[in-house]
Amino acid sequence: MAGTVKRVKLVYGERNSQFGHLYLPPAPAAGPVPLIVLVHGGYWSTEFALTIESAVARDLADRGAIVWNIEYRRVGEDGGGWPRTGNDVIAALSALDGPVRHAVGEDIADRVAWAEVSVIGHSAGGQLAVWAASRLGAKTERTTIATVIAQAAALDLCFGDRPARPSLRALMGASNAQAPQLYADASPVDQPPFPAHVVAIHGDLDTSLPVDISRDYVQRVTAAGQSAELIVVAGEGHDVFVDPRSRGHLETVRVLGLPRRSKY
Repeated sequence: MAGTVKRVKLVYGERNSQFGHLYLPPAPAAGPVPLIVLVHGGYWSTEFALTIESAVARDLADRGAIVWNIEYRRVGEDGGGWPRTGNDVIAALSALDGPVRHAVGEDIADRVAWAEVSVIGHSAGGQLAVWAASRLGAKTERTTIATVIAQAAALDLCFGDRPARPSLRALMGASNAQAPQLYADASPVDQPPFPAHVVAIHGDLDTSLPVDISRDYVQRVTAAGQSAELIVVAGEGHDVFVDPRSRGHLETVRVLGLPRRSKY
């Protein structure tokens, strides 16, 4: 595509990590312009930041979408931990109504699909994305979330009754045995149905979070009335979703309805 993607840093709060990168496409899609929110993973830890999604954000923008790649307070920094980390994601989604809408510019703002926003979350970011969309009822004051794509996501924080990983226990500040209600309040599988479609995409070779987590999530939430589906990507593992050349990413592009063409 002609031209280059433009990246703008926007803040949605007063804390150091309450910001995001807005990617504006060189050539917006014809008709309604897709708006996509990215929520990065990385064990809710400061070892990982929004930049792990930079290549994906640029690829989606190259395909004609506006992309809001968000940061949030992670464990060990500036008050990060539960529920503050989750509340940051809610605030970042709410920023679609203000800073993001303003930064998009009047020339294309009227063509943006504000009523059909897609939110993508990978791994720990998938937990945050689904949880935040549920808590918002898939809607801010001026924006509606139509689709949440949970990539290799932590959709059940107590899956298989296994002891919580150190990263999860650090986020929650307690074990599941010590604070079962806290875990239930944060676990996507335990959220009430909300008016958006959840697409769980998972590689069948994932050894970090087994595909059975997504399979079990979809079975349980659809039985409870949530619109959801599972897509299993054969031959790929956990980290492929941050690689624009992977089949997992191309499945995401297909779900989003974006053109398959890309520089990769």
